[in-house]
Amino acid sequence: MKQMYINGQFSSGQATETIPVINPATEAQFEEVPRGTAADVNAAVAAAKAAFESWKRVPAWERAGMLHEVAEKIKANEEEIAQLLTAEEGKPLEENEEEVFWAYDTFHYYAELGRHERGRFLPPGDPDQINFVIKEPFGVVGCIVPWNYPLLLLSWKLAPALAAGNTVVVKPSEFTPLATLRLMELAFDHLPPGVVNVVTGYGLEAGEPLVKHPDVPVIAFTGSVETGQRIASIAAPMMKKLHLELGGKDPMVVGPDVDLKTAVTGVAYAGLINAGQVCTSSERIYVHESLFSQFSEELADFVSKLRLGNGMDSQTDMGPMLRNHFREKVEGQINAAVNAGARILTGGQRPSHLEKGFFLQPTVLVGVDHSMSIMRDETFGPCLPLMPYKDLDEAIRLANDTQFGLGACIMSHDARWVKRFFEDVKAGTIWVNDPLTDNFAGPFGGMKMTGGGRELGQEGLDEFYEVKHVHWDVEGKLKDYWYPYGK
Repeated sequence: MKQMYINGQFSSGQATETIPVINPATEAQFEEVPRGTAADVNAAVAAAKAAFESWKRVPAWERAGMLHEVAEKIKANEEEIAQLLTAEEGKPLEENEEEVFWAYDTFHYYAELGRHERGRFLPPGDPDQINFVIKEPFGVVGCIVPWNYPLLLLSWKLAPALAAGNTVVVKPSEFTPLATLRLMELAFDHLPPGVVNVVTGYGLEAGEPLVKHPDVPVIAFTGSVETGQRIASIAAPMMKKLHLELGGKDPMVVGPDVDLKTAVTGVAYAGLINAGQVCTSSERIYVHESLFSQFSEELADFVSKLRLGNGMDSQTDMGPMLRNHFREKVEGQINAAVNAGARILTGGQRPSHLEKGFFLQPTVLVGVDHSMSIMRDETFGPCLPLMPYKDLDEAIRLANDTQFGLGACIMSHDARWVKRFFEDVKAGTIWVNDPLTDNFAGPFGGMKMTGGGRELGQEGLDEFYEVKHVHWDVEGKLKDYWYPYGK
């Protein structure tokens, strides 16, 4: 059994029960972790709070060196970590190797950014005064991490939080805790005890106590709108700083000027990577009416040839979904759309050649509209619903017809179309001809119901600072505008 990581030590804490870890490609349990409790959260927070007093005073260059060492240890163990991710989460090994690289590079990036500045000087109001701004760490940060990219989304929170001088308590998903725990063994053993802690457990039993804890002023969470709303309702009376990214229903607009082969491949990648279990998956595909028929046929043909299987097989293009109930949700959306008049061009079934695993054939749907759940609600699965549009005005209207605002994609080489699109579409990231590619220096996050937090870039670091303005009158002379008035 893998154990929790609290105050620099691995232990089962106060847990008396365990949580099974299941391989979604085989449906077999291969490990278990402690079912953490509120008492374990309390112990982790206490350790983090105690460590904060010294960690926040570690010089930025020294913290940077420790974060660089984290990165190099991740890289040195890349293959082991990627294989563990594939075993517990399911996506192909090639995709998990990329995830591990992103984690490695994120720590390098924030190691340097964290020592770049700590505030700024301001022009004073008087020659005898000094005004400056100090950025200070909050204290203990609670990081609640989802299962689809366990290390990437952990790193996007953990690296800037540590670089800013905070300490951290991590609650990984109960589905995918192993890579996070192994990372503690391999890459964080040189950090002072208590700076990073990991408590495994279910949301109500470990996540909610972390959110409620009075010594945790910041909660960084990626997950569903419903859970984000629950966190916000708990945190509001305590005035906690919330860093929320709550999913999406991202549109992809295919312009009339595209190269069909490039567009087909790009759309398939944008919608089906990690079996569509990505918050930025293209879940609504709008194709210009002049191309719609041919594009639909070519996309269906391309998707039908993708190879499903165990992520450890180098020939696998798409792995399983995480659990059966997630698969059933996607099947429910597809069936509801078909019952309402949509038509399946390919997929929509469980593959008969794979006896085990939570697999679902990648699906291409036409005949959909915005009255259907498949075009309104987050799918988080391997489905590409296609709609035609007449002109750019209609494409933008359809793209904005959602409660979410995480990302949006357009494939076009018409600069006028691209400019209108990135100016008028309400989303935190706009991808042009290169969907779902992130830049460490560019902020990632959403608008509307997706939440307002930002990860990556300077903005991602600033999320973990609170700002203090210092107004200093060096001379300290008596002021003629003090009491008494009417002199």
